[in-house]
Amino acid sequence: MTGRLDWRAWPGRPLRGSLSVPGDKSVSHRAVMLAAVATGSTRIEGFLEGEDTRATAAILARLGVRIEAPDAGTRIVHGVGLHGLRPADGPLDCGNAGTGMRLLAGLLAGQAFDSVLVGDASLSARPMQRVTVPLAAMGAAIDTGPGGTAPLRVEGGRPLAGVEHRLAVASAQVKSALLLAGLYARGATRVREPHPTRDYTERLLAAFGADIAVAGDAIELRPGRPLVSPGTLLVPGDFSSAAFFLVAASLVPGSDLRLRGIGLDPRRTGLIDCLREMGADIEVELSRPGQAGPVGDLRVRHAPLRGIEVPPARVPDMIDEFPVLFAAAALAQGRTRVAGAAELRVKESDRIAVMARALRTLGVAIEELPDGACITGGAIAGGRVDSAGDHRCAMALAVAAQRAAGEVVVGDCANVATSFPGFAALAQSSGFGLAEEAV
Repeated sequence: MTGRLDWRAWPGRPLRGSLSVPGDKSVSHRAVMLAAVATGSTRIEGFLEGEDTRATAAILARLGVRIEAPDAGTRIVHGVGLHGLRPADGPLDCGNAGTGMRLLAGLLAGQAFDSVLVGDASLSARPMQRVTVPLAAMGAAIDTGPGGTAPLRVEGGRPLAGVEHRLAVASAQVKSALLLAGLYARGATRVREPHPTRDYTERLLAAFGADIAVAGDAIELRPGRPLVSPGTLLVPGDFSSAAFFLVAASLVPGSDLRLRGIGLDPRRTGLIDCLREMGADIEVELSRPGQAGPVGDLRVRHAPLRGIEVPPARVPDMIDEFPVLFAAAALAQGRTRVAGAAELRVKESDRIAVMARALRTLGVAIEELPDGACITGGAIAGGRVDSAGDHRCAMALAVAAQRAAGEVVVGDCANVATSFPGFAALAQSSGFGLAEEAV
């Protein structure tokens, strides 16, 4: 990112009408990767025009894949087959995309050539051994920087062997990297999860014709079958992007908002369960099947919220939504307790620490836990807070400001473009009090 962008946010008007959010980031990453190594051309509709997903597409183009962008949100990927990628002429820049880097590590581990994956300062501080260590068990050779972080140097030409992995921590990114590497392994790759995580990779692999089966806690991929384009692939609206509007409409009196075409994979929508337990009025309408899981419209109306104890078993189903849940908890009556979410400390920022500092500045009583927080809600004051360059923290604080007693200045918001380009304009049109200020 270049330059600094701050937001001024204040209570706006009730959120009403209907809106669509950008395409799902997780699905967009996976769709363009699988289309690249499939045979035939794939038209991807709803592709997220965010910096993270564009970085992944740009990397695949540098690896010899022709990708057309005839319209915003559309990509036509001319697949080169499983063994058609070609070496790039230098390091491959993932930008801020942790999903892109971890999944590409799995895909590139099976190639005949060496690759180097790099990222921005934030991504280069995030742990990568959680994916490089299990890939090494398959025979991959991936060197990391000091402390197990990027850059990742992936050695090509290494024979991979399918093995059984029992993940110590539920992680869709690690699972997906192993399955992508499994496309190039001898023998079946089997991944067992301690808790089910979002299953976009499994669903999309099946859509591309892979020999994949799910039974209980095990996902098994048997190699040898080429991937074949499904023709057109539809990316649903990103639930993590919809989450900010679900919470805002729940908090702002008089709101009645419909969110159209949202991905509703049950392994992604734990926030809906939490908000409903807190008293939110959320209905699922027009649910229908999709290639990456169920899709539907969501209707949310204002309702008073109360604090709850978030079950640790629900954490993997809403790991990206905790910043905005913290915002909801800060304005709910009573105490909300979150535990079992230590992964929040190694996201784009230490999200527990960033949200705790910001909410304390706004007068909220919040106690940090090693793996979560206790938040006593009620009211929020105005003030100046820092998002630490974390897109989800920035948007969550803008949501909280819709019920603040005064103006909230949210610092360092430029990285919102990585996942939700156009958030500020869409928020303004829906009723948010929000203005951007270049610094």
